[in-house]
Amino acid sequence: MSENKRLAWNEVAPQGAKALYGIHHYITTGTDLPQELIHLVFLRVSQINGCAHCIDLHTRDLLKSMPLEKVVLVPVWDEVPHLFSEQYRAALAWAEEVTLVSETHASDEAYAAASAAFAPKELVDLTITIAAMNAFNRLGAPFRLPVQAKA
Repeated sequence: MSENKRLAWNEVAPQGAKALYGIHHYITTGTDLPQELIHLVFLRVSQINGCAHCIDLHTRDLLKSMPLEKVVLVPVWDEVPHLFSEQYRAALAWAEEVTLVSETHASDEAYAAASAAFAPKELVDLTITIAAMNAFNRLGAPFRLPVQAKA
């Protein structure tokens, strides 16, 4: 299989990259969301969107605070509710709803669960987190950003 080298989007549009990285900086330093929760949401959104670079990166980030046995079950979190807190389950459900918004229309049920688990500012910050990861995935996947994983 021939490798099709794609553009380095952040080099071609550095101002756009700076703007997106600014949102990332806000999420990781300017919110009260726990770092583990942020990386959990980043990972789940990236899994849904199929961004290899982001899955690789955020799996590594999440493994710094979460056991491997739990991380590998993130795609099926709803089948193992005992492994994730109520707040984490609400965040994962909301991440799926918002990522698949064209299908889910951000259902009232998911919004109610997320609203019950997060204060208003936290819910807005969580939604910004989800939106930002979707934006990064929509650059990482089409431009085939590399992964650290080795054969």
